[in-house]
Amino acid sequence: MERDLRRLAAAHGVVTAYDAADGRRTQVDRDIVVRVLGLLDVDATSPAAIRTALAAATTDRGLPPTIVVREGDRRDLRGTVTLEDGTTREVTELAGLPLGWHRLTVDHQQATLVVAPRRLPPPPAAWGWMVQLYALRSRTSWGMGDLGDLREFAGWAAGTGAGLVLLNPLHAIGPNHPVQASPYSPSSRRFANPLYIRVTDTVEYLQADPGLQAKVDALRPDDGELIDYDAVWTAKRTALELLYPGPQPADDPGLTAFATYCVLAEEHGTDWRQWPAGLRSPGNATADPRRVGFYVWLQRLCDQQLATAAEAARDMPVGIVHDLAVGVDPGGADGWQLGDVLAQGVRVGAPPDAFNQLGQDWGLAAWRPDRLAATGYAAYRDMLRALLRHGGGLRVDHVAGLSRLWWIPPGAGAAEGTYVRYDADAMFGILALEAHRAGAVVVGEDLGTVQPSVTRALRGRNMLGSTVLWFTRDGEAFVPPRAWPRTALATISTHDLPTAKGFLTEEHVRVRSRLGLLATGEDAERSRARADRQALIAMLRDAGLLSEEDDDSIVTAMHAALAASPARLITASLYDVLGETRQPNLPGTTDQYPNWRLPLPLSREEIQEHPGARATARLLAAARPPRRRD
Repeated sequence: MERDLRRLAAAHGVVTAYDAADGRRTQVDRDIVVRVLGLLDVDATSPAAIRTALAAATTDRGLPPTIVVREGDRRDLRGTVTLEDGTTREVTELAGLPLGWHRLTVDHQQATLVVAPRRLPPPPAAWGWMVQLYALRSRTSWGMGDLGDLREFAGWAAGTGAGLVLLNPLHAIGPNHPVQASPYSPSSRRFANPLYIRVTDTVEYLQADPGLQAKVDALRPDDGELIDYDAVWTAKRTALELLYPGPQPADDPGLTAFATYCVLAEEHGTDWRQWPAGLRSPGNATADPRRVGFYVWLQRLCDQQLATAAEAARDMPVGIVHDLAVGVDPGGADGWQLGDVLAQGVRVGAPPDAFNQLGQDWGLAAWRPDRLAATGYAAYRDMLRALLRHGGGLRVDHVAGLSRLWWIPPGAGAAEGTYVRYDADAMFGILALEAHRAGAVVVGEDLGTVQPSVTRALRGRNMLGSTVLWFTRDGEAFVPPRAWPRTALATISTHDLPTAKGFLTEEHVRVRSRLGLLATGEDAERSRARADRQALIAMLRDAGLLSEEDDDSIVTAMHAALAASPARLITASLYDVLGETRQPNLPGTTDQYPNWRLPLPLSREEIQEHPGARATARLLAAARPPRRRD
């Protein structure tokens, strides 16, 4: 690849070579680099175009559109700063300014100035529960766990000494059937999923006459072996339409635009890219005001019930921890509303590795780093504020994506992409500022191949990484818990990995063999699973945590390993505690496996009385004694 193209790519954050998962230096195909540059509106299709674009990229344009500094940093710059409160300061350097979002003026040029905290307060030492909320069904929920169940579970958990409840993403989905099951492919990350509304907790239901209440009650769907999102949405939407009080004033343009998308999607489908040309821009689109008001009202109900659930967790040192998916459906609400800051046509994923030899294509949209900066990171800020409004923490899925993301251009396969860099100081700094203002902890999912700079960015800001028992290895041996990182949230597994009982019974081998997902033969995989079991038992015995080798004793010892670790936060999964063998999500499958549709084997009420749940709570509470939030 010619030198000028490499320089042009570097100027726009497009990577031309990277270290693969096996450590080998990998060169990106020239055509991919040119195509990705094109997605950033940079013409690199000819030598002359490259020279012109390179000259433009290296020309000093003066003040950048956004400047993010950390509290205590000093930067020589003479100008006027307009603070958030409207007051102004003449400055000769950027130092001594309060935290917040300000405006900087230098020689008639203006920029967004963000002053972020140097670091967050140290996270408390606490334990808690890791919950797939949809799976937490109760005697009063409608076919899936809801925000009423979250409220009740959080109150119970607080009473057992738990310090946090870590949830799956509750992001909004499209309003049409079939309903999107995966919480990691949302329509919008700023707004909430109305499937989680507890219909019978709404003021409108509670104040309704008995006849209307009876009509609503009759709509409740039966619980099935799997969660039927379509049945739940049909029932809840019909019930809420009966209770809808009519449109009310909305002072949030973003919420109105989101509701408008939902109404248009009902008529034209959830992918706005397939809509009539005149509707593809929010500025040109209108919809039935009464129906728009309905979707505004649903978001207000979500907000109210999230606030009530957060209140139930108010005495926890952390509280409810929400999950931020790495991206959104490009055809969804955020793709429609935020088209100016998203890279059109790009899909994000991951390059090939030992587990995914063809790479991964997650089908999600990506931020455009240049447009984020040009707009003062407003969309990113607003998303973070919405997620932190009713929570004590935020887990960031694939946190390395704040530094770089694997972009796959249109028409390319998952392996035919490259990394595009983001301003990590800005992305992490803004996250720190919004978490600081919300009094929230931050956990980054930093599993797999993660650059050392990402780990430093987390630790340097008192943000936690992630430690998973399955991955705490030194060669074939498991690392004892006393050697696990302190600055982490530690778990036994994740939603994409075998449950504790599934691992011990080799369910993960059986199901992958049945679905043809094994790279080697079933016998070889079973041998590996048995070797892993013996290595785990050896570690637990050496750590003094295991005496008997039956499955239940091993699962208890796994939780004891969490308790024995120095990790600041530890969480137990209800799937593990209840002995569920099936994992919530099986990567590499769609309809072959009931991803995101497996309910817990017991109701919420039964779980709260379950001896295993209570024993696990006592075990973890002894290691992380409960304390009230400051």
